[in-house]
Amino acid sequence: MNFLDLSIVLFVVFLVWRGTRTGFLAGALSLVGVILGATLGSRIVPAILEGKNDLVFGSVITLASIVAFAVLGDVLARAAGGFLSERITSPVSEALDRAGGAILGAALSLTIVWIAATFALMAPLLSPLHPSMQESGVLRALNQGIPSRLLAQAVSKLDPLPRFQGPEVDVADPNADIVRDPEIIEAAAGVVRVSGVACGYGVEGTGWVAGENLVVTNAHVVAGQINTQVQPGGTGFPLPARVMVFDEKNDIAVLRVRDLRLPPLPLAGPSENEPVAILGFPENGPYDVRAGRTGQTQRVISNDAYNRGPVERTVTSFRGFVRPGNSGGPAVNTDGEVVATVFASRADTENAGYGIPSTLVQELVDVARTRQNSVDTKECAV
Repeated sequence: MNFLDLSIVLFVVFLVWRGTRTGFLAGALSLVGVILGATLGSRIVPAILEGKNDLVFGSVITLASIVAFAVLGDVLARAAGGFLSERITSPVSEALDRAGGAILGAALSLTIVWIAATFALMAPLLSPLHPSMQESGVLRALNQGIPSRLLAQAVSKLDPLPRFQGPEVDVADPNADIVRDPEIIEAAAGVVRVSGVACGYGVEGTGWVAGENLVVTNAHVVAGQINTQVQPGGTGFPLPARVMVFDEKNDIAVLRVRDLRLPPLPLAGPSENEPVAILGFPENGPYDVRAGRTGQTQRVISNDAYNRGPVERTVTSFRGFVRPGNSGGPAVNTDGEVVATVFASRADTENAGYGIPSTLVQELVDVARTRQNSVDTKECAV
Protein backbone atom coordinates (compact mmCIF):
# COMPACT_ATOMS: atom_id res chain seq x y z
CA MET A 1 0.00 0.00 0.00
CA ASN A 2 1.50 3.34 -1.06
CA PHE A 3 0.70 6.85 0.17
CA LEU A 4 -2.03 7.26 -2.45
CA ASP A 5 -3.76 4.08 -1.25
CA LEU A 6 -3.65 5.35 2.34
CA SER A 7 -5.14 8.69 1.26
CA ILE A 8 -7.95 6.92 -0.60
CA VAL A 9 -8.73 4.71 2.41
CA LEU A 10 -8.92 7.74 4.71
CA PHE A 11 -11.21 9.50 2.22
CA VAL A 12 -13.50 6.46 2.08
CA VAL A 13 -13.60 6.21 5.89
CA PHE A 14 -14.48 9.90 6.14
CA LEU A 15 -17.42 9.61 3.71
CA VAL A 16 -18.65 6.42 5.41
CA TRP A 17 -18.66 8.30 8.72
CA ARG A 18 -20.39 11.21 7.05
CA GLY A 19 -22.95 8.83 5.55
CA THR A 20 -23.91 7.45 8.96
CA ARG A 21 -24.62 11.01 10.11
CA THR A 22 -26.63 12.13 7.09
CA GLY A 23 -28.46 8.85 6.38
CA PHE A 24 -29.44 6.85 3.32
CA LEU A 25 -32.00 9.25 1.88
CA ALA A 26 -29.69 12.25 1.88
CA GLY A 27 -26.79 10.07 0.74
CA ALA A 28 -28.76 8.59 -2.16
CA LEU A 29 -29.74 12.00 -3.42
CA SER A 30 -26.15 13.14 -2.92
CA LEU A 31 -24.85 10.28 -5.09
CA VAL A 32 -27.35 11.13 -7.81
CA GLY A 33 -26.30 14.77 -7.56
CA VAL A 34 -22.61 13.88 -7.93
CA ILE A 35 -23.25 11.72 -10.99
CA LEU A 36 -25.50 14.28 -12.67
CA GLY A 37 -23.10 17.11 -11.83
CA ALA A 38 -20.06 15.25 -13.14
CA THR A 39 -21.92 14.24 -16.30
CA LEU A 40 -23.02 17.83 -16.90
CA GLY A 41 -19.46 19.09 -16.39
CA SER A 42 -18.04 16.44 -18.73
CA ARG A 43 -20.36 17.63 -21.49
CA ILE A 44 -20.16 21.41 -21.04
CA VAL A 45 -16.39 21.90 -20.67
CA PRO A 46 -15.20 19.74 -23.61
CA ALA A 47 -17.78 21.48 -25.81
CA ILE A 48 -16.30 24.86 -24.83
CA LEU A 49 -12.73 23.63 -25.39
CA GLU A 50 -13.46 21.93 -28.71
CA GLY A 51 -11.10 23.12 -31.43
CA LYS A 52 -8.72 24.84 -29.00
CA ASN A 53 -5.67 22.63 -29.57
CA ASP A 54 -3.41 25.37 -28.20
CA LEU A 55 -4.90 24.97 -24.74
CA VAL A 56 -2.15 23.18 -22.77
CA PHE A 57 -4.20 23.12 -19.58
CA GLY A 58 -7.28 21.62 -21.24
CA SER A 59 -7.14 18.28 -19.41
CA VAL A 60 -6.62 19.94 -16.02
CA ILE A 61 -9.46 22.40 -16.65
CA THR A 62 -11.73 19.53 -17.65
CA LEU A 63 -10.87 17.58 -14.49
CA ALA A 64 -11.32 20.60 -12.19
CA SER A 65 -14.63 21.52 -13.81
CA ILE A 66 -16.04 18.01 -13.49
CA VAL A 67 -15.08 17.90 -9.81
CA ALA A 68 -16.64 21.35 -9.28
CA PHE A 69 -19.91 20.33 -10.96
CA ALA A 70 -19.93 17.08 -8.96
CA VAL A 71 -19.49 18.99 -5.68
CA LEU A 72 -22.26 21.42 -6.66
CA GLY A 73 -24.57 18.51 -7.43
CA ASP A 74 -23.66 16.94 -4.08
CA VAL A 75 -24.45 20.13 -2.13
CA LEU A 76 -27.82 20.74 -3.81
CA ALA A 77 -28.95 17.11 -3.60
CA ARG A 78 -27.77 16.72 0.01
CA ALA A 79 -29.78 19.78 1.03
CA ALA A 80 -32.91 18.26 -0.48
CA GLY A 81 -32.14 14.90 1.16
CA GLY A 82 -31.60 16.50 4.55
CA PHE A 83 -35.00 18.13 4.36
CA LEU A 84 -36.63 14.76 3.65
CA SER A 85 -34.57 12.92 6.30
CA GLU A 86 -35.97 15.17 9.01
CA ARG A 87 -39.35 13.52 8.35
CA ILE A 88 -37.99 10.11 9.52
CA THR A 89 -38.97 9.70 13.18
CA SER A 90 -39.09 5.92 13.84
CA PRO A 91 -35.94 4.58 15.68
CA VAL A 92 -35.83 1.47 13.46
CA SER A 93 -36.22 3.52 10.30
CA GLU A 94 -33.57 5.93 11.52
CA ALA A 95 -31.11 3.06 12.19
CA LEU A 96 -31.71 1.58 8.76
CA ASP A 97 -31.33 5.02 7.22
CA ARG A 98 -27.93 5.48 8.91
CA ALA A 99 -26.71 2.00 7.89
CA GLY A 100 -27.75 2.64 4.33
CA GLY A 101 -26.04 6.01 4.51
CA ALA A 102 -22.74 4.34 5.44
CA ILE A 103 -22.96 2.00 2.44
CA LEU A 104 -23.78 4.86 0.12
CA GLY A 105 -20.94 6.90 1.61
CA ALA A 106 -18.53 4.16 0.56
CA ALA A 107 -20.07 4.02 -2.92
CA LEU A 108 -19.91 7.80 -3.27
CA SER A 109 -16.26 7.99 -2.18
CA LEU A 110 -15.19 5.27 -4.62
CA THR A 111 -17.15 6.97 -7.41
CA ILE A 112 -15.30 10.23 -6.78
CA VAL A 113 -11.94 8.44 -6.65
CA TRP A 114 -12.71 6.60 -9.91
CA ILE A 115 -13.68 9.79 -11.75
CA ALA A 116 -10.71 11.78 -10.42
CA ALA A 117 -8.21 9.02 -11.22
CA THR A 118 -9.53 8.58 -14.76
CA PHE A 119 -9.12 12.24 -15.60
CA ALA A 120 -5.80 12.56 -13.79
CA LEU A 121 -4.40 9.81 -16.03
CA MET A 122 -5.65 11.78 -19.04
CA ALA A 123 -3.75 14.93 -17.99
CA PRO A 124 -0.12 15.00 -19.13
CA LEU A 125 0.53 17.91 -16.73
CA LEU A 126 -0.19 15.49 -13.87
CA SER A 127 2.30 12.93 -15.19
CA PRO A 128 4.42 13.12 -11.98
CA LEU A 129 1.46 11.46 -10.22
CA HIS A 130 1.01 8.71 -12.81
CA PRO A 131 3.60 6.23 -11.42
CA SER A 132 2.01 6.18 -7.95
CA MET A 133 -1.45 5.89 -9.51
CA GLN A 134 -0.35 2.95 -11.66
CA GLU A 135 1.12 1.25 -8.56
CA SER A 136 -1.98 1.85 -6.42
CA GLY A 137 -3.65 -1.39 -5.36
CA VAL A 138 -6.96 0.40 -4.70
CA LEU A 139 -7.05 1.97 -8.16
CA ARG A 140 -6.13 -1.35 -9.81
CA ALA A 141 -9.00 -3.06 -7.99
CA LEU A 142 -11.39 -0.27 -9.00
CA ASN A 143 -10.30 -0.47 -12.63
CA GLN A 144 -10.84 -4.25 -12.70
CA GLY A 145 -14.39 -3.81 -11.40
CA ILE A 146 -15.27 -0.73 -13.44
CA PRO A 147 -12.72 -0.10 -16.23
CA SER A 148 -11.69 3.56 -16.37
CA ARG A 149 -11.86 3.43 -20.17
CA LEU A 150 -15.69 3.46 -19.93
CA LEU A 151 -15.60 7.00 -18.54
CA ALA A 152 -12.61 8.05 -20.60
CA GLN A 153 -14.26 7.03 -23.85
CA ALA A 154 -17.44 8.87 -22.87
CA VAL A 155 -15.81 12.26 -22.28
CA SER A 156 -12.45 12.11 -24.05
CA LYS A 157 -10.02 9.86 -25.85
CA LEU A 158 -7.02 8.40 -24.06
CA ASP A 159 -6.11 6.97 -27.42
CA PRO A 160 -8.42 7.24 -30.45
CA LEU A 161 -7.59 3.63 -31.42
CA PRO A 162 -9.39 2.93 -34.71
CA ARG A 163 -11.76 -0.03 -35.00
CA PHE A 164 -10.71 -1.45 -38.34
CA GLN A 165 -12.70 -3.86 -40.50
CA GLY A 166 -9.78 -5.32 -42.42
CA PRO A 167 -8.87 -8.74 -43.75
CA GLU A 168 -9.75 -11.81 -41.72
CA VAL A 169 -7.03 -12.95 -39.31
CA ASP A 170 -6.98 -16.64 -40.19
CA VAL A 171 -4.07 -17.91 -38.08
CA ALA A 172 -3.71 -20.10 -35.00
CA ASP A 173 -3.95 -18.70 -31.49
CA PRO A 174 -0.77 -17.06 -30.16
CA ASN A 175 1.75 -18.97 -28.07
CA ALA A 176 1.54 -17.44 -24.58
CA ASP A 177 5.13 -18.49 -23.79
CA ILE A 178 6.53 -15.81 -26.10
CA VAL A 179 6.15 -13.17 -23.39
CA ARG A 180 9.02 -14.89 -21.51
CA ASP A 181 11.34 -15.03 -24.52
CA PRO A 182 14.70 -13.31 -23.73
CA GLU A 183 14.60 -11.22 -26.92
CA ILE A 184 11.09 -10.00 -26.09
CA ILE A 185 12.11 -9.09 -22.55
CA GLU A 186 15.14 -7.21 -23.88
CA ALA A 187 12.99 -5.29 -26.39
CA ALA A 188 11.23 -3.51 -23.50
CA ALA A 189 14.19 -1.11 -23.27
CA GLY A 190 13.21 0.36 -26.64
CA VAL A 191 9.51 0.96 -25.91
CA VAL A 192 8.23 4.36 -24.74
CA ARG A 193 5.00 6.05 -23.74
CA VAL A 194 3.92 8.91 -26.06
CA SER A 195 1.57 11.60 -24.75
CA GLY A 196 0.42 15.14 -25.35
CA VAL A 197 -2.57 17.49 -25.47
CA ALA A 198 -4.76 17.82 -28.56
CA CYS A 199 -7.88 20.00 -28.64
CA GLY A 200 -7.88 20.20 -24.85
CA TYR A 201 -7.66 16.44 -24.32
CA GLY A 202 -4.81 14.31 -23.05
CA VAL A 203 -3.95 11.70 -25.69
CA GLU A 204 -1.69 8.73 -24.93
CA GLY A 205 -0.18 5.95 -26.97
CA THR A 206 2.95 3.87 -27.38
CA GLY A 207 6.11 4.33 -29.42
CA TRP A 208 9.33 2.46 -30.07
CA VAL A 209 12.90 3.53 -30.74
CA ALA A 210 13.84 3.10 -34.40
CA GLY A 211 17.20 4.88 -34.47
CA GLU A 212 19.34 7.43 -32.68
CA ASN A 213 16.89 9.88 -31.06
CA LEU A 214 14.07 8.62 -33.33
CA VAL A 215 10.75 7.17 -32.13
CA VAL A 216 7.99 5.62 -34.26
CA THR A 217 4.33 5.92 -33.25
CA ASN A 218 0.95 6.42 -34.97
CA ALA A 219 -0.05 9.65 -36.67
CA HIS A 220 -3.42 9.53 -34.88
CA VAL A 221 -1.61 9.58 -31.50
CA VAL A 222 0.20 12.89 -32.16
CA ALA A 223 -2.35 14.51 -34.50
CA GLY A 224 -3.01 18.12 -33.47
CA GLN A 225 -0.66 17.95 -30.49
CA ILE A 226 1.41 20.94 -29.42
CA ASN A 227 3.48 19.43 -26.61
CA THR A 228 4.26 15.83 -27.54
CA GLN A 229 6.33 14.03 -24.91
CA VAL A 230 8.11 10.68 -24.81
CA GLN A 231 8.48 8.80 -21.52
CA PRO A 232 11.18 6.09 -21.54
CA GLY A 233 9.81 2.85 -20.13
CA GLY A 234 6.53 4.61 -19.41
CA THR A 235 7.82 5.82 -16.04
CA GLY A 236 10.93 7.83 -16.89
CA PHE A 237 11.25 11.61 -17.07
CA PRO A 238 9.09 12.95 -19.96
CA LEU A 239 11.21 14.27 -22.83
CA PRO A 240 9.95 16.78 -25.43
CA ALA A 241 9.57 15.39 -28.94
CA ARG A 242 9.34 16.97 -32.39
CA VAL A 243 7.35 15.32 -35.18
CA MET A 244 9.63 14.87 -38.20
CA VAL A 245 7.33 12.68 -40.33
CA PHE A 246 3.52 12.72 -40.27
CA ASP A 247 2.01 10.23 -42.71
CA GLU A 248 -1.75 10.34 -42.20
CA LYS A 249 -2.46 7.90 -45.04
CA ASN A 250 -0.47 5.08 -43.42
CA ASP A 251 -1.01 6.36 -39.85
CA ILE A 252 2.70 6.65 -39.02
CA ALA A 253 4.63 9.43 -37.31
CA VAL A 254 8.35 9.58 -36.61
CA LEU A 255 9.50 11.74 -33.69
CA ARG A 256 12.89 13.18 -32.85
CA VAL A 257 13.74 13.19 -29.14
CA ARG A 258 16.93 14.93 -28.11
CA ASP A 259 19.28 12.93 -25.86
CA LEU A 260 16.96 9.91 -25.82
CA ARG A 261 19.81 7.45 -25.20
CA LEU A 262 17.72 4.30 -25.65
CA PRO A 263 18.71 1.26 -27.74
CA PRO A 264 16.94 1.12 -31.12
CA LEU A 265 14.93 -1.95 -32.04
CA PRO A 266 15.88 -3.65 -35.34
CA LEU A 267 13.27 -3.90 -38.09
CA ALA A 268 12.28 -6.86 -40.24
CA GLY A 269 9.54 -7.55 -42.75
CA PRO A 270 6.59 -9.57 -41.40
CA SER A 271 6.07 -13.22 -42.29
CA GLU A 272 2.69 -14.91 -42.16
CA ASN A 273 1.98 -17.07 -39.09
CA GLU A 274 4.99 -15.62 -37.23
CA PRO A 275 4.87 -15.55 -33.39
CA VAL A 276 5.12 -11.98 -32.08
CA ALA A 277 4.66 -10.05 -28.85
CA ILE A 278 2.57 -6.87 -28.73
CA LEU A 279 4.32 -4.33 -26.50
CA GLY A 280 2.88 -1.12 -25.11
CA PHE A 281 1.02 0.85 -22.47
CA PRO A 282 -2.68 0.04 -22.94
CA GLU A 283 -5.18 2.40 -21.28
CA ASN A 284 -2.30 4.62 -20.07
CA GLY A 285 -1.37 1.87 -17.63
CA PRO A 286 1.91 0.07 -16.91
CA TYR A 287 4.04 -1.66 -19.51
CA ASP A 288 2.21 -4.65 -20.96
CA VAL A 289 3.24 -7.63 -23.12
CA ARG A 290 0.71 -9.76 -25.03
CA ALA A 291 1.25 -12.78 -27.22
CA GLY A 292 0.35 -12.44 -30.89
CA ARG A 293 0.67 -14.11 -34.27
CA THR A 294 0.91 -12.35 -37.64
CA GLY A 295 -1.50 -12.95 -40.48
CA GLN A 296 -1.21 -11.74 -44.05
CA THR A 297 0.34 -8.49 -45.25
CA GLN A 298 -1.68 -7.07 -48.12
CA ARG A 299 -3.01 -3.98 -49.87
CA VAL A 300 -6.47 -2.93 -48.71
CA ILE A 301 -8.95 -0.13 -49.33
CA SER A 302 -9.68 1.54 -45.99
CA ASN A 303 -9.55 4.85 -44.11
CA ASP A 304 -6.61 6.98 -43.00
CA ALA A 305 -5.53 8.19 -39.54
CA TYR A 306 -8.56 10.51 -39.42
CA ASN A 307 -10.96 7.73 -40.40
CA ARG A 308 -11.36 9.37 -43.79
CA GLY A 309 -11.23 7.53 -47.05
CA PRO A 310 -11.16 5.56 -49.10
CA VAL A 311 -7.38 5.20 -49.31
CA GLU A 312 -5.25 2.30 -50.52
CA ARG A 313 -2.67 1.16 -47.99
CA THR A 314 -0.64 -1.87 -46.90
CA VAL A 315 -1.48 -3.50 -43.57
CA THR A 316 -0.38 -6.55 -41.61
CA SER A 317 -3.08 -8.42 -39.72
CA PHE A 318 -2.35 -10.24 -36.47
CA ARG A 319 -4.09 -12.18 -33.75
CA GLY A 320 -3.58 -10.76 -30.26
CA PHE A 321 -5.20 -8.59 -27.59
CA VAL A 322 -5.23 -4.87 -28.54
CA ARG A 323 -6.57 -2.00 -26.43
CA PRO A 324 -6.52 1.82 -26.57
CA GLY A 325 -2.99 2.87 -25.64
CA ASN A 326 -1.40 0.11 -27.75
CA SER A 327 -1.47 2.49 -30.72
CA GLY A 328 2.04 2.97 -32.10
CA GLY A 329 3.45 0.01 -30.20
CA PRO A 330 5.68 -2.61 -31.82
CA ALA A 331 4.85 -6.19 -32.73
CA VAL A 332 8.18 -7.91 -32.04
CA ASN A 333 9.28 -11.37 -33.22
CA THR A 334 11.44 -13.86 -31.32
CA ASP A 335 14.60 -12.29 -32.78
CA GLY A 336 13.70 -8.99 -31.11
CA GLU A 337 12.82 -7.38 -34.46
CA VAL A 338 9.84 -5.08 -35.03
CA VAL A 339 7.76 -6.55 -37.85
CA ALA A 340 4.79 -4.15 -37.60
CA THR A 341 3.55 -1.07 -35.74
CA VAL A 342 0.08 -1.47 -34.20
CA PHE A 343 -2.53 1.04 -35.39
CA ALA A 344 -5.96 -0.55 -34.90
CA SER A 345 -7.98 -3.33 -33.34
CA ARG A 346 -10.36 -5.40 -35.43
CA ALA A 347 -13.88 -3.93 -35.44
CA ASP A 348 -15.62 -7.06 -34.17
CA THR A 349 -13.10 -8.19 -31.52
CA GLU A 350 -10.27 -6.99 -29.28
CA ASN A 351 -8.37 -10.24 -29.91
CA ALA A 352 -7.15 -9.22 -33.35
CA GLY A 353 -5.62 -6.12 -34.82
CA TYR A 354 -3.67 -4.51 -37.62
CA GLY A 355 -0.26 -2.95 -38.00
CA ILE A 356 1.85 -1.08 -40.52
CA PRO A 357 4.57 -3.42 -41.84
CA SER A 358 8.13 -2.43 -40.98
CA THR A 359 9.18 -2.43 -44.64
CA LEU A 360 7.05 0.70 -45.04
CA VAL A 361 8.03 2.15 -41.65
CA GLN A 362 11.74 1.87 -42.51
CA GLU A 363 11.27 4.23 -45.48
CA LEU A 364 9.73 6.88 -43.22
CA VAL A 365 12.46 6.48 -40.59
CA ASP A 366 15.05 7.09 -43.32
CA VAL A 367 13.23 10.31 -44.26
CA ALA A 368 13.21 11.46 -40.63
CA ARG A 369 16.97 10.88 -40.27
CA THR A 370 17.80 13.50 -42.89
CA ARG A 371 15.02 15.99 -42.15
CA GLN A 372 16.03 19.10 -40.21
CA ASN A 373 12.70 20.80 -39.51
CA SER A 374 9.63 19.41 -37.79
CA VAL A 375 6.33 19.09 -39.66
CA ASP A 376 2.75 20.10 -38.96
CA THR A 377 0.61 17.50 -37.17
CA LYS A 378 -2.56 19.02 -38.66
CA GLU A 379 -5.94 18.74 -36.96
CA CYS A 380 -6.79 16.58 -33.95
CA ALA A 381 -7.84 12.96 -34.39
CA VAL A 382 -9.77 12.82 -31.08
